[in-house]
Amino acid sequence: MLSNNKARIQIILSMVIFGTIGAFVKNIPLPSAEIALWRAVTAFLMLTGAAAAGGRLKQIRAVKGRILILLGSGAALAFNWILLFEAYRYTSVAVSTLCYYFAPTLIVLSSVLIFREKLKVRQAVCFAASTAGLVLVIGVSGGGSNDTAGALYGLGAAVCYAGVVFFNKTLGDVDGLVRTWLQFGAAMLIMFPYVIFTCGFAVTGLDAKGTVLLLIVGIVHTGITYCMYFASLTGLKGQQAAILSYIDPMVAILVSFIVLGETVTVPQIAGGAMIIGFAFLNEMKGRSRRKAKEKIESRK
Repeated sequence: MLSNNKARIQIILSMVIFGTIGAFVKNIPLPSAEIALWRAVTAFLMLTGAAAAGGRLKQIRAVKGRILILLGSGAALAFNWILLFEAYRYTSVAVSTLCYYFAPTLIVLSSVLIFREKLKVRQAVCFAASTAGLVLVIGVSGGGSNDTAGALYGLGAAVCYAGVVFFNKTLGDVDGLVRTWLQFGAAMLIMFPYVIFTCGFAVTGLDAKGTVLLLIVGIVHTGITYCMYFASLTGLKGQQAAILSYIDPMVAILVSFIVLGETVTVPQIAGGAMIIGFAFLNEMKGRSRRKAKEKIESRK
């Protein structure tokens, strides 16, 4: 187990790397589906080595009898990546990311509708405020129809991410690294036929720059960074990890402005602040309440 300081450094580094992926994807001249496929292939191979080295492969038995759930999770992950990468092509990385971070709000809604969890007043207020923020980001588009289309692709990616969380809940108690490794494998099985019957393979025609960028996305942004992320969780409390995870969208927005020179309107910035701010508030309040409840129960 990592010390708290080392774990904090690792998760911060992970979030910074995650936040820069848009700048790389936007410069790879391949269809979004093919980029997502090769990302999954590269990361799957790397996580296979990590799981084997850590003696975790035996935990595959934990998902026995839940293959359909695993395939559903892989499909949700695959289209989560595809739609997010497609969003980058239509609008700025900042707008794509802001719409993508509507996912926590969708998770709250799905918990109420699917798992019959009670909707608290705080959750209702956060849901309404985040939704209003989303309307600002999508409805006050500064780049015309392409900008709006990109925002909708980002929202579609958020829906798929909520699907990943839903399938993870039904998958049961499986080691995080092993679960993600299996999801990458399932995503590959889903994406190979999808790429064949939609855009086809163009990777053989990729130039040197595109090849290097694709390898960086697969090896660095996915394989190495996921390993660092899961390692960091062993030395952090849940609330610490949740707070630090919001470095990702902040970095993505800075990359959009500073590196890519993209523009975002003032209403979109305000809407994005509402989406991320209220999602963060809802998550922190929820975690604090669960933590207090656990302390009370531990004294019984």
